[in-house]
Amino acid sequence: MSSSYRSRIQEFKVALSQPQINLKNLRELCFSGIPFEGGLRALCWKILLNYLPTEQAIWDSFLKKQREIYTQFLREMIIQPGIAKANLGFSREDVTLEDHPLNPNPDSQWNTYFKDNEILLQIDKDVRRLYPDMAFFQRPTEYPCLLILDPQNEYETLRRRVEQTSLKAQTVARNRSGVTNVSSPGKAVCTYPSNEYEVLPSGSEAHWEVVERILFIYAKLNPGIAYVQGMNEVVGPIYYTFATDPNTEWKEHAEADTFFCFTSLMSENRDNFIKSLDDSQCGITYKMESVYSTLKQKDAELYLKLQEQNIKPQYFTFRWLTLLLSQEFLLPDVIRIWDSLFSDQERFDFLILVCCAMLVLIRDQLLAGDFTVNMRLLQDYPICDVHTILKKAKDLQDGA
Repeated sequence: MSSSYRSRIQEFKVALSQPQINLKNLRELCFSGIPFEGGLRALCWKILLNYLPTEQAIWDSFLKKQREIYTQFLREMIIQPGIAKANLGFSREDVTLEDHPLNPNPDSQWNTYFKDNEILLQIDKDVRRLYPDMAFFQRPTEYPCLLILDPQNEYETLRRRVEQTSLKAQTVARNRSGVTNVSSPGKAVCTYPSNEYEVLPSGSEAHWEVVERILFIYAKLNPGIAYVQGMNEVVGPIYYTFATDPNTEWKEHAEADTFFCFTSLMSENRDNFIKSLDDSQCGITYKMESVYSTLKQKDAELYLKLQEQNIKPQYFTFRWLTLLLSQEFLLPDVIRIWDSLFSDQERFDFLILVCCAMLVLIRDQLLAGDFTVNMRLLQDYPICDVHTILKKAKDLQDGA
């Protein structure tokens, strides 16, 4: 470890040891990349994503309360209808008479249960293929959810719920992005059917199952948006960062902390996932067009070339913007980009500049290529050095 890197770590430690965190100072530090050592990145992300308050003295009590709230969500939402009442002393027969699986009443818990299963099947399909080139999400977590897995209670795991349901999974047509079915770099296409995944011993659960639970609870708490394909790609890097935190005291609570940080991030990003808002000023269409209008200012020649070839921004920027570039790069590079993204006060304005920088950096290839070549370039982005991209985005931001 170089002396400059050691001094950088020290800068972070000093900034994070203040009784009142100076957000402006922390953002400036984080923008150039956060060291992994000592759990610095996981801690900084919690602050940057407006989860942890800036007053350090209340961290312990705040986290304790939030994690208790999450445990309550688990109790209330990952439970089969009828079990709660049965545990209160009612017999199963009484419970079934009051509310049974064929009850047509819209308020029936079973009706809700079956509707939830449709969402769960989509989440399950997506989380199983999270970063298939990495073994991490298939490995067992060191901290399985004892509340769910304890044989003394009657909660069912979501994995078992998926296996037992007789509903047929239907592919939900959520994709509004035009031509996007091109595999992204470094991400092998997962060809394993779900039944070939390693069966973990009783009492264990894989990291992807934890992510599934986070997304399912998010969908239950946010019925207006529920779950949309792609959210798995947004929650994945946050969970990975927290679940690999060298600070074991914090790592143990990666699930709850990820849920709240993901919820906070989605509060800023959710409009991109809501189709009815596509054409509004807060929707994804406006943001995609912002990439082109920024490019027009910064590189008019390249902008005109893309216009001339009728390469519309939705052909490639839809995925870049909604998934925060999580499918364009390998996970360590995505995490590095997110250091800068989360630390910029106008984070989604900076994302537009990053997208613009990605175009400018391959301008020579784009100017020389025809429609087919250029579409391939844009949907399978060729530059792997994210530091070059971030530097160019910062230059564009500074007007250089």
